[in-house]
Amino acid sequence: MMAPLMTVVVCLLFEGSVAPWALAAAAVLPPAGAGWVAMIYRREVLIVSIYLGKLAEAPGTATEPGPDEGDGIAHDLITRIARLDRANAQRINQFATRVEINEAILEALPDPLILIGGERRVRHANQAARTLFGNRMVDVDLTLSLRHPEVVGAVDAVLGGSASRTVEFPLPGPVECIYQARIKPFLHRPAGLSNGHDSQPVPPMVLLSLHDITTIKRSEQSRADFVANASHELRTPLATLIGFIETLRGPARDDQPARERFLGIMHDQSTRMARLVDDLLSLSRIELDEHTRPTGRVDVVRSVGAAIAAFELKAAARRVRLRVSAAENLPMVVGDADQLSQVMHNLISNGIKYTHEQTEVTVTIALTDATAVGGTTAPVLAAAGTAGRRPPRPVPQMISVAITDQGEGIPRTHLPRLTERFYRVDPARSRALGGTGLGLAIVKHILNRHRGRLTIESEVGRGSTFTVWLPVAP
Repeated sequence: MMAPLMTVVVCLLFEGSVAPWALAAAAVLPPAGAGWVAMIYRREVLIVSIYLGKLAEAPGTATEPGPDEGDGIAHDLITRIARLDRANAQRINQFATRVEINEAILEALPDPLILIGGERRVRHANQAARTLFGNRMVDVDLTLSLRHPEVVGAVDAVLGGSASRTVEFPLPGPVECIYQARIKPFLHRPAGLSNGHDSQPVPPMVLLSLHDITTIKRSEQSRADFVANASHELRTPLATLIGFIETLRGPARDDQPARERFLGIMHDQSTRMARLVDDLLSLSRIELDEHTRPTGRVDVVRSVGAAIAAFELKAAARRVRLRVSAAENLPMVVGDADQLSQVMHNLISNGIKYTHEQTEVTVTIALTDATAVGGTTAPVLAAAGTAGRRPPRPVPQMISVAITDQGEGIPRTHLPRLTERFYRVDPARSRALGGTGLGLAIVKHILNRHRGRLTIESEVGRGSTFTVWLPVAP
């Protein structure tokens, strides 16, 4: 009893609230003197105790002492406690504001950012990461979202104490993307521990950031493919032009009929090279943007109508009838109007080229369910879903555009390869008809970007049907 009491008395002395003579008297006349001092300040201590109890129930709400809260030591103590509480509340608010700002910045980052703790458990993931891998990736093992062995191995190594690592890896999906993963140790200090006084070890954590380098890689690959394809496909027409030029400058210099015939062939070869270069450039541009979905809205019926109008003279020259059958009130599709127009132009042009003369090419446009996709696909592309880690979400409705010709048909063994660059069922006939071997490759890559589908049905001797499937706009 005496020890706490003496502690209070000493505090009062340092506060200057008790005169030294009173303490001396209390010391000379214990315990009556000590009791007298305690009696004097009992009310003030009780007031401070009650105030602290209220403040403990509602921290950060301290106010200046009222008239019923004493005018001596209690008043002074409550005033100082209130100032400390307000200062502490202000610091807490500032800290909370900084946390909210940092959280908002992390959520707004375009690159996926993942914080990983022990046993590869995901502690935090920003919005970009949750969009890529799903909202359920937090508080579970990283391998449930990202299974690439090199990335997982690098995360384990950095968790084990290794230095930062960088890994490039492909992420499968409707269109494969290439990411660069940067794995770095994440050093943090538990709250409440000051520098140099940590009483417990800090658990290891790593920060995994992903950077989409698909455009860079596709650009590099496109340049390499363009050089290889152009050099291969241009070699023959260039050799033909050089041979005819040498002939015209030599033996056929004065042969007028030969000059006219050779110049006609040279014109055809030059035109073919121009078409080839145009298609190669178009394909390169499409591949660069293939992983980025379009956001526009396109009226497919109008796009098909424009393509039909453009090919009326060409069809009339071969006495081919063009017929369009479209359902009423068809919805829009999500897409790039220019690219979808190119798809319709390529497929209708092919139908006119390869159908028999005095027959017809039919274009049928309908609204159908995504599960109705059938036939031999080249390729069938997932219409939705992310990175192959979850089953693709079914698209409720799709617009189908079927182009049917009455030509020779295509043997079934060729169907899976029709969309490869420069693949031709009959190379001689294709070149004679002015084909570059890139039309269906362009169609494939455009539909990849639109998360659409291309199906091909063909029967030898009866003709072929190329069907484009496009997701309906929401």
